[in-house]
Amino acid sequence: MKMWSQKARRILFSYLWSIGFWMVLAILMTWQQHVIERIERESSLAFFQSLLLRSIRFFTFALLTPPIFYLVRRFAIARDKLIRRSIAYLLGAVPFVILYVCIRWSLAPAWDLHHQIFLSRSLEGFKGLFTGTLSDQVGVYIALVITAHAYEYFDRSRKQELEQLELRQALAASELQTLKSQLHPHFLFNTLHGISALMDTNRVQAKEMIVQLSSLLRAALQHGSADLISFEEEVKFIESYLDLEKMRLGTRLEVRWELDPNTFQVLVPQLILQPLVENAILHGISCCREGGWVAIASQRLNKIIIIQIRNSVGGRREGGTGLGLENTKSRVKHLYSEEGKFSFALAEDHVATATLVFPAFPSRQQASMEVSLLNTEE
Repeated sequence: MKMWSQKARRILFSYLWSIGFWMVLAILMTWQQHVIERIERESSLAFFQSLLLRSIRFFTFALLTPPIFYLVRRFAIARDKLIRRSIAYLLGAVPFVILYVCIRWSLAPAWDLHHQIFLSRSLEGFKGLFTGTLSDQVGVYIALVITAHAYEYFDRSRKQELEQLELRQALAASELQTLKSQLHPHFLFNTLHGISALMDTNRVQAKEMIVQLSSLLRAALQHGSADLISFEEEVKFIESYLDLEKMRLGTRLEVRWELDPNTFQVLVPQLILQPLVENAILHGISCCREGGWVAIASQRLNKIIIIQIRNSVGGRREGGTGLGLENTKSRVKHLYSEEGKFSFALAEDHVATATLVFPAFPSRQQASMEVSLLNTEE
C-alpha cells in the first residue's frame, strides 16, 4: 500500500511539473506573439483568446509528456538496440498524433479563425485536427523524445558519478581504517619485544611497563574509530608512550617539547605522532650506546598547523620495514588529499626531521569558545 502511494505521488508530481512547464510556455509564447503583432500592426486575436487556444493545445501536450518520459526511461535507445528502438520511436508518432487529437477534441472543438468562435463538434472538425496540425504534432513528438533521451542520459550519468564517488569514498574509508588497524599490532609488537628483553634482567621494571602499556592501549582505544582528535589529546598519548620508552631506555632518552599552546585544540589524525616518535627512537636512539634526543614541536600559522619530530641519529640504525613513515604518508593523503603534507629528511648533521602540515581545523571546544567570544564582543 505504501509503495502504491509513493508511486501515485511520483506520477502526480510529474504531471504537475509537466502542466506547469507547458502553461508557462503558453503564456510566454502568447505574449511574444501579441507584442510582435502589435509592432507589425497586424489584426490578431485578443490576448486572452489567443492564450486560451494555445493553453488548450499545450495542456494536451502536458498530458502526453510524462508517458513519453516514462517510455524513454524504460526503453531508451541504446547502442545494442539502436536500430530497433529508433524505428519504434519513429512509428510512435502515429499513436501520439491520434491521442493528441482525441484529447484535444475532448477538451474543446475546432476553432473557426475567421469568425473567432468554437465550432460545434463534427466529424469534419475532427478530421481537420488531423490534417491541419499534423506536421506540428509530429515535430513536438520528436522534440519530446529527444528531450526525454537527453534527460535520461544526463540522469544516468549523474547517478553513475554519484555511485563512483560513493565507491571511492568507501574504498578510501576502508583503506584508511586498514592503515589505522596496522598501527596497534605494530606498536604492540615492538613494545612487547622491549618488555620481553627486560624480563630476565629487571622483572620489576618489566611489570611496570606492562601496567603502563595497558593504560596506553586503553587510551588508544578511548576514541574508537574517530579519525581526528585534538592535538592536546594526541600529545597526552605521546607523553604516556615516551614514559613507557623511558622505562626501557632510562637516561639514554632525552625528550624536548617545543609546543605552541595555540595548537592544542586543533584537530589532528589520531595516533599520527606515535609511529613517527617510535621510528625516531627505534632508528635513531635505541641503537646508539650513548642514546640521544627526540624533539616534538608544533606551531600554528594562520590556517595551518605544522608539527615536527626531530631526533638525533647515532650509531648503526636498526633495520625495519618503514611501516611508520609509509603509513603516515598514506593516512595524510587519504584524510587531507592535497591540503596535507608529510615529509622526512635526514640532514648531514645527523638529525632526522619528520614534518607534518595540516589544515588547522578547530575542535568542538575551540569552536564553542570562538563563538562565545564573538557573542561577547557583539
